[in-house]
Amino acid sequence: MPVQYVASCQLPTLFGEFNMHGFEDLDTGQEHVALVLGDVSMPDSVLCRIHSECLTGDCLFSMRCDCGSQLQAAMQRIADEGNGVILYLRQEGRGIGLINKVRAYELQDQGADTVEANERLGFDADLRDYTVCKNMFAHLQVSRIRLMTNNPLKVNAMSKLGIEIVERVPIETGQNDHNARYLATKAGKLGHLLGNQ
Repeated sequence: MPVQYVASCQLPTLFGEFNMHGFEDLDTGQEHVALVLGDVSMPDSVLCRIHSECLTGDCLFSMRCDCGSQLQAAMQRIADEGNGVILYLRQEGRGIGLINKVRAYELQDQGADTVEANERLGFDADLRDYTVCKNMFAHLQVSRIRLMTNNPLKVNAMSKLGIEIVERVPIETGQNDHNARYLATKAGKLGHLLGNQ
């Protein structure tokens, strides 16, 4: 999957001034960005979050998931540390796309959990592909990371790509009554490590 660097710019945020690097997947036309704070080309490990796009959580403040809260917490932790990377991947709805995510939410409103909804629509529970991260990290000269995630599949995916995971940093935030079942399903069916696991 050839992912090509396109351009960079400054991105002032509530959490500090990041540099945003744009990348394009030449096979699919899909666009991804890396948000970088400070010098991350040092040989030591870099605090990192690999975040899949969630329009409803990241931009519309949905309480059905914990995505927006995780993104904000990751940006704050990186700002507190003074350097770090967020790879923001355009893989809405664990890879099914925005409109199919709305369809999945409709099924969830009728009683399905997040995995069952995807499966009823004919999708696997998680269709995300992390191979794009390899070229993005290579461009940033990052090879050793402390990965903010609760998802062991992300850890395994990075290891297979040759990215050394020095530490998995739990990122539990945003729990509420609206996403309690969603989080329980992520732990029970998708293997996410929640609750000090």
